[in-house]
Amino acid sequence: MESAEAARNAKETLELAFQMSNILETGLDRHTLSLLIALCDRGVNPEALATLVREISQRPGPSAPSATATSSASSSRANPRQTSKPFRDMINASL
Repeated sequence: MESAEAARNAKETLELAFQMSNILETGLDRHTLSLLIALCDRGVNPEALATLVREISQRPGPSAPSATATSSASSSRANPRQTSKPFRDMINASL
């Protein structure tokens, strides 16, 4: 019973956060909000997360590959170690 109530509370909290996000026009989806909430619950500094989200949101997205590009989809992806370094630095600084 308690786990069902906890799950319901978590779902309601996420829905409320998503509604607030939409009102503020943050552009964050439910999955991203869920991850951010989980990080805050684990003690990550919310201000550091907000700074990180702003920084990532301002970065230009990857450009579309040209029709003549021959590289595979996996090789055209960004290296996760390179893209997550600012994230790791922010997390480590907040702990």
